[in-house]
Amino acid sequence: MLAAPINPADINMVQGTYAILPDLPAVGGNEGVGDVLEVGSNVASLRPGDRVILADAGLGTWRTEAVVSEEALLRVPADIPLLCAATLGVNPCTAYRMLHDFEVLEPGDSLIQNAANSGVGQAVIQLAAALGFQTINVVRDRPNLQELVNRLKALGADHVLTEEMLRKPEMKDLFKRIPRPRLALNCVGGKSATEMLRHLQSAGTMVTYGGMAKQPVTVPVSSLIFKDIKVRGFWVTQWKRANAQNKEEMNKMILDLCRLISAGKLAAPACLERPLEDYKVALEASMKPYSSTKQILTM
Repeated sequence: MLAAPINPADINMVQGTYAILPDLPAVGGNEGVGDVLEVGSNVASLRPGDRVILADAGLGTWRTEAVVSEEALLRVPADIPLLCAATLGVNPCTAYRMLHDFEVLEPGDSLIQNAANSGVGQAVIQLAAALGFQTINVVRDRPNLQELVNRLKALGADHVLTEEMLRKPEMKDLFKRIPRPRLALNCVGGKSATEMLRHLQSAGTMVTYGGMAKQPVTVPVSSLIFKDIKVRGFWVTQWKRANAQNKEEMNKMILDLCRLISAGKLAAPACLERPLEDYKVALEASMKPYSSTKQILTM
């Protein structure tokens, strides 16, 4: 292993609240990048020196070395930046699938997302910009709000709003300039999700992939009856497992993402590298509120 991030799902797994839990004792971490050192005599698709990421969750990446099956790894180009490779398997894949699998968006169409400063949110901004989609990005108010707004706009965000701004009548003025979104991406739940639903156009879709507020998603009856809004869920681990035999689709996604990285259109989220020995400090930092920086353990 060369580098592995600390994601919210990793924390949930350690806490015992995630949808999949490994047998104990277990190694933490579900994502990361490494180099192949040795291969068995029956291995055909990988060789020593290959740069690889994990194809599935639950294998444990917060360690220096691992012995895994050939099917558990995906080869990635060795020339993409290390932090991009380390954070490739979860957040960009989640963003990619949500932008492709729920609504057929055309250049000029808009989408709205909350937790826009999260790892997935930053990937959505960049992928949407590359595809020609306009993004409405919702974040929580904070002391350094303008700094965050500037950073997200530098990634390609078109509009950055606070949760409070989302509730104001001035939102009508925004939709005089851009079309109402056909797609909403929800990582928060609670009132934030309900407010995004209000701004979706008829027959649009809200996809929930997280629940940071730990509050249920409340859907107004009028959104279902009069606007025919579709409410869906997405979990990238489930998608990977459902498509485990469909290597072509998986490889296409990884190749598309790596091409965007090589073209300078997809960067790693804001990261802070820490040696594996400093894992306690990294874990504590990853659980602090209003954090927009992903902790990366380096080996």
